[in-house]
Amino acid sequence: MKTVAELLTAARAGHTAAIARLLSIVENDEPGATEVIRATYPQTGRALKVGFTGPPGAGKSTLVSSLTAAYRKTVPRVAVVAVDPSSPYTGGAILGDRIRMREQYLDTGVFIRSMSNRGQSGGLSRATRRVVSVLDAMGFDVILVETVGVGQQEIDVVRVVDTVCLLTIPGAGDDIQAIKAGIIEIADLLVVNKADRPGADEAVKDLMQMLNLGTPRNDWRTPVIKTSSNTGTGIEDLMGAVQKHREWANQGGEAQRRNADAMRTEIQALMRERVLRELERRMDPQQLEDVVSQVVSKRLDPYGAVDELLGPEAKG
Repeated sequence: MKTVAELLTAARAGHTAAIARLLSIVENDEPGATEVIRATYPQTGRALKVGFTGPPGAGKSTLVSSLTAAYRKTVPRVAVVAVDPSSPYTGGAILGDRIRMREQYLDTGVFIRSMSNRGQSGGLSRATRRVVSVLDAMGFDVILVETVGVGQQEIDVVRVVDTVCLLTIPGAGDDIQAIKAGIIEIADLLVVNKADRPGADEAVKDLMQMLNLGTPRNDWRTPVIKTSSNTGTGIEDLMGAVQKHREWANQGGEAQRRNADAMRTEIQALMRERVLRELERRMDPQQLEDVVSQVVSKRLDPYGAVDELLGPEAKG
């Protein structure tokens, strides 16, 4: 079995198997995960990272596939990170995105990674940011991140990518009304996908009205773009809008602010993970079972159980 150092050398030389193995180490928090992140973090910050979210059926995978092909005409290497729902039996990804992106598999300049969300809310896996970070360091020019597609709570993507694209489709009036109170607040670009269907213009008008009624979070004017993977409509327009947003974010400081927010969240998450592991390491398993028994028999409440396990100094 190769060491992490050997895997890093092979991955930097472009060996797909080595890249995949490094991502597995990071995703599964295997021994060596810390070494991988420490070795690759200084090389991050170069890739264009774009996220795609929205309700099921909006055509995220198909649009990402079309964009992958389009970006490959302009850059040498594109990576796709597709977060699928967890299997209730194995905990792994169902891999539906890979089926819809099968036409990209013959392109050696494209790397596709499917991830299970492992029950995490927010539309992404806990390790998605770390996986994207490693891909960035491995020299991919563009990284496209697709969320699970479960609804309004898919806001974690804003902490992973530079530009967030929110998709909807013609005829989804109820969906458009539903998103205005939540996920639309993180969208940098609004995309009416499957625009070859009737009602695309009406969907654009609805989104524009929502934008006009809302309170902007900054001076970026969120564009609404029509796209269709079937006809190729709007793919170049979407790429152009992504580039404009990137330039605006870099010039106005939004990119630095967003990165700082993401790093703060990541550091806090790592702190929680480390503290929890340390507590579990120190805890006597029998003590935990004794406390559980007391809670089940109503001799102790859950808050009291935590106090019992952590000690009086942890009471708050």
